[in-house]
Formats: sequence, structure tokens, C-alpha cells
Amino acid sequence: MSSAAHGATPYYFVPSPSRHPVMASIGLFFVILGASQWINGAAWGAWSLAVGMVWWLGTLFQWFRESVAESEGGLYGRKIDLSFRWSMSWFIFSEVMFFGAFFTALWWARSHSVPALGSLDNALLWPDFKAVWPSLAAGVTASPADIIEPFTTMTPFWLPTINTALLLSSGVTLTIAHHALRENHRGRTIAFMWITVLLGIVFLLVQGYEYAHAYSELNLKLTSGVYGSTFYMLTGFHGFHVFVGMLMLLFITLRLQKGHFTPEKHFGFEGAAWYWHFVDVVWLGLYILVYWL
Repeated sequence: MSSAAHGATPYYFVPSPSRHPVMASIGLFFVILGASQWINGAAWGAWSLAVGMVWWLGTLFQWFRESVAESEGGLYGRKIDLSFRWSMSWFIFSEVMFFGAFFTALWWARSHSVPALGSLDNALLWPDFKAVWPSLAAGVTASPADIIEPFTTMTPFWLPTINTALLLSSGVTLTIAHHALRENHRGRTIAFMWITVLLGIVFLLVQGYEYAHAYSELNLKLTSGVYGSTFYMLTGFHGFHVFVGMLMLLFITLRLQKGHFTPEKHFGFEGAAWYWHFVDVVWLGLYILVYWL
């Protein structure tokens, strides 16, 4: 491992070989395996998901703790800062492609798949099928075999609109905290960061209540045709990203309370802020395309 010579920041820091990438991959394997089996009715899937999540989060905690110690030890110079910025930029770009794929799936189902099922070519096979989106009336379930239980779609009022206000407000409080940090007002920075974290937690609680309402009162489930599957895939994955972003902001806030970051050097803060603003923008697109259209 290279180190700083005579206490000076090295031109480029090369860490020693690490076990953390492999350990994190093992945890994610059990997360994905458990989630896929759980939604398909396997009871053990929930345990695999839980164990994998604990394993993954524990690995990330150890990994980030070492990185924080290296950063606070003065081992990260301009080149490392630049590599972190490029890494975070490409990571967010991959997330844009991830959500872009699901938004495209939603558009394709609405604009092509459902209309094709109701076309003249399929009229002899499914004469009573009506190509309507979203499916609301009895017998109009976007299912030629009529195997989907009747359900009600989720409207933007009021829970999704409340969550929109929460996320937009969190973006404002995060920006205020960032400006306060750059002006070296640490107390104000910490206060607005805690507000941002709290808004993220409230968002997740509201979304949990929305899901309970959808299942119990609207009969809207993952099995509710292509509408139900795309609704839960988009909102569920976004909720997971909110959870991850909230954890980022939480640990950044705890580091701020320990005296980490300076007005000149605080990319850990900036990287988490970039991610949170990305989550905000994705929600705006989701709010319009899923709840309004």
C-alpha cells in the first residue's frame, strides 16, 4: 500500500487488495435469490433476502469505514477525488439506464402490447377483450384469458402528491445544507441534513402505507396484470433507492457531527447529494407517468 511521504498527501493512493468486493457480491447474490423466490411463493426466500441484506450492509459498513479512515488520514489527493467523481457519475448514469428500461417497459405495454392484443388480428381469439389502459371495468383486465382479479388503479391524490412534496422539500433542505457547509456553518449544515434524512424516512413510511392501502382496499397487486407489475416495479425500486440514499445522507450527517469534511474538501457529501437529487428527478418522472397518465 502506498502512503503519504513525510505527512504529505500522495499524488495517487493505491489501496491494498481487499476482500470487500467479493463479500458484497455474495450478499447481493442472496438478496436477489431470496427476493426472486419470495415473490414466487417460496417461504425460504424471505430468509435469504434478510440474511443477504444483513451480509451486504455489514460488508458495506466495513468497506466505507476503511475508506473514511483513509480519507481522514490524508491519503486521498486530487487524483482520488477526481476518480471518485467519475465513478459516482458513471454509477448515476447506470441508474438512469436502469430506470429508463422500466419506463420504456411501461410505455411499450401501454402504447404497443395492449393495443396489439385488442387489434383486429386478435379479435377472433379474444372477441370480448378491450384494449384499455389502465384496466378498470369488469372484464377489462388487459388479460385475454380474463384471469386478473378486478382492481382499482392508484391515483395521484393524496399519498403520491404528499410524497412528491416531501422529496422536493428534501432536495431544498439538502441544497441549503450544502451551501452552509461551503460557508463553514457546520451547525446549520447538520440541522438541515437531519431534516433531509427525516423527510426521506417519512417518504418511506408514506409509501409503505400506500402499498398497504393498494393491497387491502384497491386489490392492486403484482399479479394485477401489466399495470400492477410495472407499478410495483417502478415505485418499489424507487423506494429502495430512497432507502439507500437516506442511509447515505444519514452516515454523512454522522460524519459531519464528528467533524469530517471541510468547505474545500467534501466530496463524500457531494456524492450523496448527487444521488439524492437523482432520486428526486426520477420520482418526478414516475409521478407523472405512473400516477397521472
